[in-house]
Amino acid sequence: MLQEYTREYAMRLDQDDALSSFRSAYHFPHHEGRPVLYFTGNSLGLQPLHTAKYVQQALDDWARLGVEGHFRASHPWYSYHEILTESSARVVGARSSEVVVMNQLTVNLHLLLVSFYRPQGKRRKILFEHKPFPSDHYAFESQARLHGLDPSDVLVEMKPRQGEWTLRTEDVVARIAELGDELACVCFGAVQYFTGQFFDIPAITAAAHAAGATCGFDLAHAAGNTPLSLHDDGVDFACWCSYKYLNSGPGGVAGAFVHERHHRDRTLVRLAGWWGHNKETRFRMEQGFDPITSAEGWQLSNAPVLSMAAHRAALDLFDRAGMERLRAKSVRLTAYLEFVLYEVKAATGVDLQIITPAEAEARGCQLSVVVPGSDRTLVTRLAAEGVVVDWREPHVIRMAPVPMYNSFEDVISFGQILTRIL
Repeated sequence: MLQEYTREYAMRLDQDDALSSFRSAYHFPHHEGRPVLYFTGNSLGLQPLHTAKYVQQALDDWARLGVEGHFRASHPWYSYHEILTESSARVVGARSSEVVVMNQLTVNLHLLLVSFYRPQGKRRKILFEHKPFPSDHYAFESQARLHGLDPSDVLVEMKPRQGEWTLRTEDVVARIAELGDELACVCFGAVQYFTGQFFDIPAITAAAHAAGATCGFDLAHAAGNTPLSLHDDGVDFACWCSYKYLNSGPGGVAGAFVHERHHRDRTLVRLAGWWGHNKETRFRMEQGFDPITSAEGWQLSNAPVLSMAAHRAALDLFDRAGMERLRAKSVRLTAYLEFVLYEVKAATGVDLQIITPAEAEARGCQLSVVVPGSDRTLVTRLAAEGVVVDWREPHVIRMAPVPMYNSFEDVISFGQILTRIL
């Protein structure tokens, strides 16, 4: 596709964008009286306009009804999490029975690893991508210790080839086969938080299963960003947060996926809580855990309704936009940002290096860019111009043109500001 580095061209793309109206459904921070150029939806998504209404409704029900709100609220608290199930399942490509909204991301990762990391004999290793988000690494370490194992003996970090930033699928598959009967679990971040690489979930899952291992994914940077088909791909488990691309507020409630083939397996070890107990007998308060035969069986506690109200407001917009349309725009918008960055490189002589894969199927909307010789002051200077991106060592800025609320004109404005600064 032939692109143009002009504001007029960007504005024409926005005029042809069927999702452009969604931009007005979000609050933008302002800088000097104007909306900022916000490219950090990969860290914290913007607030939908109607979030306050949804949360206020829950607060009003609490004030009006007290404890009776569990069953008499506008959206009864007892079953509030169930309102979110269908929308969440559509976002991650799952059946409704396979998804539950609960807890926080790393809490859910631990709960799922308790069930799906079961080292026995020589089969005890965990394979994960190079430099995962630190919480994942800490979780793997502590899960190993929970089984009396030394993390240095069982944690296997899949590193890229020398001189490369990202992993090749064939290398991951080969490493899985090489570990073979020593491998207990494969657990990758579906989209790598630093490079923005979107891993080949079907290929990695199939390889893990062929080796006799379980396979799961941290979808923190994938849910709401990339196309997912967790059920069809046969993934055993997955978890995600809601505050990045899902725009559900800082520390928002998280989600979990458990493939339906595991729902009736009573041999799976799990940490149990009363909210995962059979709904028909839950309030008998009897001993003997009887898990719900769905992903809900991994629940521990009742719903954090205020957080879930914010999540419901955000998911409503995803239902209206649809992941297929969002993905189509994401591919175009990210490609335009890539084009603009190369224009900036040509105009300034600064050797910008995009370390995110160039292939659309291997990335979401995040681009990570090495800016040689730069430091954190680059982000500060951009912020002074009303541009919000984030910084990672060494010399890397990450930016995400989010299709739900970013525009093509945002991208051209960013390119012109970056050119001036560099």
